[in-house]
Amino acid sequence: MQTWPQWVKALIDVPLKTILIFVVAIVVRHVVHRIVDRVAEGIATGRGGLSRLDEKLPSATAIFTSSPLLSVRRQQRARTTASVLKSATTAAVGIVAVLTVLPMLGVPSIPLLASASVLGVALGLGAQALIKDVLAGLFMMVEDQYGVGDVVDLGPATGTVESIGLRVTRLRDADGTVWYLRNGEVLRVGNKSQAWARAILDVSVEPGQDLDRVEALLLDVGHLLAKDDAFAAYLLADPEVWGPESVTKDAVALRLVVRTVATRQWHVARELRRRIVDRFIAEKLPLPVNLRSPEPTP
Repeated sequence: MQTWPQWVKALIDVPLKTILIFVVAIVVRHVVHRIVDRVAEGIATGRGGLSRLDEKLPSATAIFTSSPLLSVRRQQRARTTASVLKSATTAAVGIVAVLTVLPMLGVPSIPLLASASVLGVALGLGAQALIKDVLAGLFMMVEDQYGVGDVVDLGPATGTVESIGLRVTRLRDADGTVWYLRNGEVLRVGNKSQAWARAILDVSVEPGQDLDRVEALLLDVGHLLAKDDAFAAYLLADPEVWGPESVTKDAVALRLVVRTVATRQWHVARELRRRIVDRFIAEKLPLPVNLRSPEPTP
């Protein structure tokens, strides 16, 4: 038969301690969530160290970091990471609180831990691919490997990123085809949209032409483009001609290079092609045998 102190402990002491433990757990969870939200908001709005770092960056990178696109990417990355951290915090605090309360209620926690471990191993083995995708997606977000609006080469597919999830990335190629790639299967990332880019044109002319004259013509076309108000904001450096890139019995390829704002290299390259053709016609020179970029244009 239970004594009076035992009844007091069973009816008052244990419930009070249980309530106190869960109240403390709720407070801890709330405090940690507030801290995570504050840090995430600072990153998303650029009020953290990034804004101070921008002042020390080169002009091309500073343009990239101040763009509206980066702001959207910062917000997405910060809030996705915050959501994952808050979920993990809630789970960790809840598990600790439950494991603390169970022995007070007379329920042994060791067998439960053993059962949970076995169940966790079984679930982990059955969901390896899903866990791999989620972890890879989280690291992609945190490391800012790419963001919505970037043009990327992910190996199996190349295109513009339309959405990034913790499990799947969706991108659309130049033909309009939508590709869904599991994050865990992305083994390489080629981002063509970060900081700056280059518009590269290989202009192939007949071997008999005066190469010095052609080089001077290409440079002049590039300088005139840089003075055009419609394109001046896209160019970050003076155009350069790197000289003969390849020589065959049919043509000599001269490479024209212009450093541009990210994602504008293709726009600049198309305008350069049009102006080069017009200039060749105006100078009564034979049109280039070939006029192309060394890689496909989206």
